[in-house]
Formats: sequence, C-alpha cells, structure tokens
Amino acid sequence: MAIVALPLALAFGISSGVSAAAGLVTAVVAGIVAAIFGGSNVQVSGPTGAMAVILAPVVAVHGAESVPLLALMAGVLLVVMGLSGLGRAVSLIPWTVVEGFTLGIAAIIFLQQVPMALGTTASVGMNPGLAAIAAFGTADWGTALVTLAIVAGVWGLILLLPKVHPAIPASLVAVILATVATFVFTLPVPTIGTLPTALPAPALPSFDLARLGELAMPAFGIAVLAAIESLLSARVASRMADTGPYSPDRELSGQGLASIASGLFGGMPATGAIARTAVNVKSGARTRLSAIVHGVLLLVVIYLGSTLVAHIPLAALAGVLMATATRMVSPETVRSIFKASRADVLIFFLTAAITLAFDLIVAIQIGLVLAAIVALKHVADQAGVRRESLPGERLPGDERIALVRIDGAMFFGAADRLQREFNEFTGIEVVIIRLSHLSGLDATGANALVDIIHTFEHRGVTVLLKGLKPEHQRVARAFGVRAALRDEAHVFDSLEDAVAHARSHIERGPWQPAS
Repeated sequence: MAIVALPLALAFGISSGVSAAAGLVTAVVAGIVAAIFGGSNVQVSGPTGAMAVILAPVVAVHGAESVPLLALMAGVLLVVMGLSGLGRAVSLIPWTVVEGFTLGIAAIIFLQQVPMALGTTASVGMNPGLAAIAAFGTADWGTALVTLAIVAGVWGLILLLPKVHPAIPASLVAVILATVATFVFTLPVPTIGTLPTALPAPALPSFDLARLGELAMPAFGIAVLAAIESLLSARVASRMADTGPYSPDRELSGQGLASIASGLFGGMPATGAIARTAVNVKSGARTRLSAIVHGVLLLVVIYLGSTLVAHIPLAALAGVLMATATRMVSPETVRSIFKASRADVLIFFLTAAITLAFDLIVAIQIGLVLAAIVALKHVADQAGVRRESLPGERLPGDERIALVRIDGAMFFGAADRLQREFNEFTGIEVVIIRLSHLSGLDATGANALVDIIHTFEHRGVTVLLKGLKPEHQRVARAFGVRAALRDEAHVFDSLEDAVAHARSHIERGPWQPAS
C-alpha cells in the first residue's frame, strides 16, 4: 500500500501548491492517526486530488504558510461534525452529484499537470484550463519534448504493467524507471528537489483573529470536502469486502484528528483516499494495522530515502496524476448516467462544469439544489386525484356522489395541481375525499385542502373526509381542515360509513349554501 501511496503523496503535495514534503508528511501523520481513530477498519487517509484542487486557489491567495492552520481549523470542524452526529448526512448527496464533481476534479487534476508535463510552471491558483493553455506558449520545447516523453512513458507503464500482473505497483515502478532514465542520461528536466530527512517537530501555527476570519470559509469548504470524500471512501470499502461495519460519525472525528495532527507537523488537510483504500482492501487488508503500517513505511522513506526521492522528475509525477485522473470516472458510470433520465445527465455534467469553472463547494451546492428540484418534481408527479366507484351495489343517486382518492403527497410542489384537478368534478352533490392513501401533508397542502373544501361547499356540494391519518391530523388541525367542513362530524374512519352518510344526503335532497 505504501509503494502506491508514495508517488501520489508527493504529486498531490506539489499539485496543491504547497510542497512534495508537505504531501509526504500528511500521508505519514494523518495516515497513522486516521487509521487509529477513524471509523473504518481499512480506510487509508492522506493527501488527495480533490484536496489538492481546493487548496491550490487558497494557497494562491493566502500563501503556503496558511495550509497547516487550515488543516487545524478544518480538523476541528470535522471533529465537531462527528460529535454532532452528522456522519450519515453524506447519504443525502445524490450519486449523480458525487460522480459529477468527481469528473470535474479529474478534469482539474489532469489540466493542472499540463504545465509540469511541458517542463514549466503555472501561477498558483490560476484557472487550470487557462494555465494549461498558457503553458504551451511559455514552454521551452527543447525541454518539453523530453518531459512529454517521460509523461508518456510513465502513463504507458501504468496502463500496461497491471495487465502483466495485477500485483505490480505500476505507479512506483514507472516513477523509478523514469528517475533512473533521467539520472543515466542526465536529462535536463525539473526534479522534486530537497526533501526533509526527518519528521519536523510538532508546533502550533501562528495565527490571530484576523487570520482566522480570513480562513474561516476556506476551512469550512475543506471540512465539507473531507467529510464527503472520507465517508464515500469508507462506504465503498465496506461494500468491497467483509471488513466489518464502519461508523460515519467516528470516521468524521478520526479524519478531523488526522488533519489536526497533520497541521501540527506542517502538513495539509487529509481525507480518506478512495483509490488507496480500494487497493488496501483488494490486497487483503481487514484491520487497521495495514493503514498504520502504510504510514510507518512512508516514515522510513523520510528518514532513509529522501535523498533518492529528491531526484524524481516532476514530469513522472505529472504522468502518475494524469493516469489517475483518467481513471477517476469509469466509462461504465458515464454510460449508466446516459441511460438514465435527462435530468440525471444534466445534473452530472452541470456539476462537473461548475467544478471546473468555479470550485467544488459551489458545484456541490448547485448540484444538490438541482437534484432536490428533480426529486421534488418526481414526488409531485406521483401525486394525483382519482375518482373511484362506490363500493357495493349501485343505488339510484350514486351518480351524484364522487368518491375521490388523493394519491402521493399533498405538499407545496403538488398542491396547486391537485386543486385544479378537483375543480374538474362537476354535476355532483356530495364528494368523499379519501385521504388514506395520502403519503404526506405539509402546510401548503393543508391550506389547499381547506380551499378545496370551501370551493365545494360554496357550490353547494357536501364534503366528507375519510381516512385522515394520525400523522397528518396535527397540520390539518392547525390550518382548520375540520373547521372548513359544514359539519365537523363529516370526518370518517370507515369508507362504508362515509358512503352511507353521502347517500343519506342524496335522499334528503340538495343542500343550498347561504347567500
């Protein structure tokens, strides 16, 4: 697991605008702390592509020195979220929204590597699409052709080596071969450079109230992203194998403690890493020990191998991340979405586009709003008014009785349409409104029901209600549903009683409303 995490930790540290050292420190410290205190037995935590994407613009504005403080602030928020029982809230995020911002993240990660793949650098925080375009204009093509060859070689090895044998750590082998080639042929390409030879001593980052205020919103966004990514990763891992149940709330608290620890050691905010967690499970991990060992082995790299790691060409890391980005959303997922509704396709691609154009938090917010609108429309479409035949033998006058059933929920999204459907019933003297199939009743729906009763009674039509559920009686009472009836006794639990009462009204003759 550690040999898969090493190149990714270095790459995500650089991609975030901080440093390769910060990525490595985060993988060690956060990886061990999250393994001990997190809610999953097999979760592997550390720097991730999504976190690098959200950190890059923050680093551009506030500087790399703000990142450890951000890690502490976001960690505290995560601990509070875990203690508040918000861990299960991630299940409310629709799948299309999650996959949409995953596609957006993948596009950003890929575009962020273009300058590095061309042997140049981009302004930290610059829109990745614009940075990629600008890189082609500023590249030294004598160097760029060499770095592009390294990227192609690394990418090709990552694709081909697993086909030779699934157990081969393709990313690490590709990076090693690229580093050896760079050293042997003395290729003039940028490398990682100096790395720490020991873990830094823990220290509280300097801050003041003004600084905390400036970083409050970025910290909140980082905490939300960390919560979403970590819980999704833990949920995926629990379904891949019998690794025991996971606790969403403990997972949030554990990830919060991991980010706090990372910040104290000068690292970045951390999250559960879906790709590394999946590799961990597929490798046979069933306990927390595997993730702890992963962190310890990376610690050995810091103390014993930092001199060798310093010679890794940046283009090799660009190749690793480009390959990672192209595998973040599978073709099967895209095909499944296209086979679903047009609304799902819209949410998926719009969330991805907003992620690419703006940021992850805006994308999640807009994606959730769109998904909520689609869900409400679906619920509203299920609601309807249906006329039924009266039970038993048909009697004279039954044609002047309408037995009407309301299906679905009578709420703000459907109330107006249901009112219009009721207005279509004419030529009747009594209407029995069956509420036993009503799945939901909110304030708007109760108010609409009162309006429906008033409209019928004003036309001289007696309204009888049947089957008002106990869970709906409170809101019905609050809006005066019973009081709107001509007689509050016109509420029945039995359909037979309601029909018998309706027939007695027909026998007495039509009732005329007061003028």
